[in-house]
Amino acid sequence: MARITIITLIVVITMFSSVANAFSTHAKSVVRRAPNSVVKPPTFVRWMSVTKEGETTIVDVCKAKIMKALETDNVTVTGAYDDPNGSHISVTVVSDKFQGKRVVQRQQMVYKALWDELQGPVHAVDSMICKTPDEK
Repeated sequence: MARITIITLIVVITMFSSVANAFSTHAKSVVRRAPNSVVKPPTFVRWMSVTKEGETTIVDVCKAKIMKALETDNVTVTGAYDDPNGSHISVTVVSDKFQGKRVVQRQQMVYKALWDELQGPVHAVDSMICKTPDEK
Protein backbone atom coordinates (compact mmCIF):
# COMPACT_ATOMS: atom_id res chain seq x y z
CA MET A 1 0.00 0.00 0.00
CA ALA A 2 2.83 2.42 0.83
CA ARG A 3 4.40 1.71 -2.56
CA ILE A 4 1.20 2.78 -4.39
CA THR A 5 1.06 5.98 -2.33
CA ILE A 6 4.65 6.90 -3.23
CA ILE A 7 4.00 6.27 -6.94
CA THR A 8 0.81 8.33 -6.78
CA LEU A 9 2.72 11.15 -5.06
CA ILE A 10 5.42 11.14 -7.77
CA VAL A 11 2.79 11.24 -10.52
CA VAL A 12 0.97 14.16 -8.86
CA ILE A 13 4.19 16.14 -8.38
CA THR A 14 5.12 15.58 -12.02
CA MET A 15 1.71 16.77 -13.16
CA PHE A 16 1.91 19.94 -11.05
CA SER A 17 5.39 20.80 -12.36
CA SER A 18 4.16 20.34 -15.95
CA VAL A 19 1.25 22.71 -15.31
CA ALA A 20 3.56 25.28 -13.72
CA ASN A 21 5.87 25.15 -16.74
CA ALA A 22 2.92 25.61 -19.09
CA PHE A 23 2.04 28.96 -17.48
CA SER A 24 5.49 30.46 -17.77
CA THR A 25 7.63 30.88 -20.85
CA HIS A 26 11.32 31.38 -21.19
CA ALA A 27 12.80 33.40 -24.03
CA LYS A 28 14.96 31.41 -26.43
CA SER A 29 18.56 31.47 -25.26
CA VAL A 30 19.92 30.87 -28.76
CA VAL A 31 18.93 33.60 -31.18
CA ARG A 32 20.07 34.72 -34.60
CA ARG A 33 21.51 38.15 -34.42
CA ALA A 34 23.22 40.64 -36.64
CA PRO A 35 26.99 41.14 -36.32
CA ASN A 36 27.97 43.64 -33.63
CA SER A 37 24.55 43.43 -32.01
CA VAL A 38 24.05 43.54 -28.27
CA VAL A 39 23.19 40.20 -26.68
CA LYS A 40 20.42 40.60 -24.14
CA PRO A 41 20.11 38.14 -21.24
CA PRO A 42 17.12 35.78 -21.38
CA THR A 43 13.93 37.28 -20.02
CA PHE A 44 10.99 35.65 -18.35
CA VAL A 45 7.43 36.57 -19.22
CA ARG A 46 4.50 35.54 -17.07
CA TRP A 47 1.18 34.67 -18.64
CA MET A 48 -1.55 37.15 -17.65
CA SER A 49 0.98 39.38 -15.88
CA VAL A 50 0.20 42.82 -14.55
CA THR A 51 2.33 45.83 -15.39
CA LYS A 52 3.17 48.75 -13.17
CA GLU A 53 2.09 52.26 -14.11
CA GLY A 54 4.58 53.87 -16.49
CA GLU A 55 6.23 50.55 -17.36
CA THR A 56 6.88 49.86 -21.05
CA THR A 57 5.20 46.65 -22.17
CA ILE A 58 6.09 44.36 -25.06
CA VAL A 59 2.87 45.51 -26.74
CA ASP A 60 4.14 49.12 -26.56
CA VAL A 61 7.54 48.10 -27.94
CA CYS A 62 5.97 46.19 -30.84
CA LYS A 63 3.65 49.08 -31.67
CA ALA A 64 6.51 51.59 -31.67
CA LYS A 65 8.67 49.41 -33.93
CA ILE A 66 5.86 48.88 -36.44
CA MET A 67 5.02 52.61 -36.44
CA LYS A 68 8.66 53.49 -37.14
CA ALA A 69 9.25 50.82 -39.82
CA LEU A 70 6.03 51.51 -41.74
CA GLU A 71 5.94 55.26 -41.10
CA THR A 72 2.38 55.31 -39.79
CA ASP A 73 0.48 56.20 -36.63
CA ASN A 74 -2.40 53.86 -37.46
CA VAL A 75 -1.18 50.75 -35.60
CA THR A 76 -3.02 48.61 -33.06
CA VAL A 77 -1.22 45.86 -31.15
CA THR A 78 -3.00 43.84 -28.48
CA GLY A 79 -1.79 41.02 -26.28
CA ALA A 80 -3.72 37.78 -26.12
CA TYR A 81 -6.29 37.80 -23.31
CA ASP A 82 -5.61 41.56 -22.91
CA ASP A 83 -2.19 40.74 -21.45
CA PRO A 84 0.25 43.59 -22.25
CA ASN A 85 3.24 41.27 -21.75
CA GLY A 86 1.70 38.31 -23.51
CA SER A 87 3.68 36.01 -25.72
CA HIS A 88 0.89 36.11 -28.34
CA ILE A 89 -0.11 39.37 -30.03
CA SER A 90 -2.59 40.58 -32.66
CA VAL A 91 -1.66 43.39 -35.06
CA THR A 92 -3.69 45.78 -37.22
CA VAL A 93 -1.78 48.24 -39.45
CA VAL A 94 -2.84 50.83 -42.01
CA SER A 95 0.11 52.19 -44.02
CA ASP A 96 0.85 53.85 -47.38
CA LYS A 97 3.87 51.56 -47.65
CA PHE A 98 1.51 48.64 -48.36
CA GLN A 99 0.45 50.23 -51.65
CA GLY A 100 0.99 47.75 -54.51
CA LYS A 101 2.02 44.92 -52.15
CA ARG A 102 0.36 41.53 -51.85
CA VAL A 103 -0.94 40.35 -48.46
CA VAL A 104 2.09 38.12 -47.79
CA GLN A 105 4.50 40.94 -48.65
CA ARG A 106 2.66 43.24 -46.23
CA GLN A 107 2.89 40.66 -43.47
CA GLN A 108 6.59 40.18 -44.16
CA MET A 109 7.11 43.91 -43.67
CA VAL A 110 5.45 43.73 -40.25
CA TYR A 111 7.39 40.59 -39.26
CA LYS A 112 10.63 42.33 -40.25
CA ALA A 113 9.79 45.20 -37.87
CA LEU A 114 9.08 42.70 -35.06
CA TRP A 115 12.03 40.36 -35.72
CA ASP A 116 13.89 41.02 -32.44
CA GLU A 117 10.76 40.53 -30.33
CA LEU A 118 9.91 37.30 -32.18
CA GLN A 119 13.30 35.94 -31.10
CA GLY A 120 12.47 36.52 -27.45
CA PRO A 121 9.35 37.64 -25.61
CA VAL A 122 6.82 37.31 -28.47
CA HIS A 123 6.05 33.71 -29.33
CA ALA A 124 3.47 34.27 -32.06
CA VAL A 125 1.37 36.78 -33.96
CA ASP A 126 -2.15 35.35 -33.69
CA SER A 127 -3.69 37.66 -36.29
CA MET A 128 -2.47 40.38 -38.60
CA ILE A 129 -4.52 42.83 -40.67
CA CYS A 130 -2.51 44.97 -43.08
CA LYS A 131 -4.33 47.58 -45.19
CA THR A 132 -3.63 50.70 -47.18
CA PRO A 133 -5.52 53.91 -46.31
CA ASP A 134 -7.73 53.35 -49.39
CA GLU A 135 -8.73 49.88 -48.15
CA LYS A 136 -9.61 51.11 -44.69
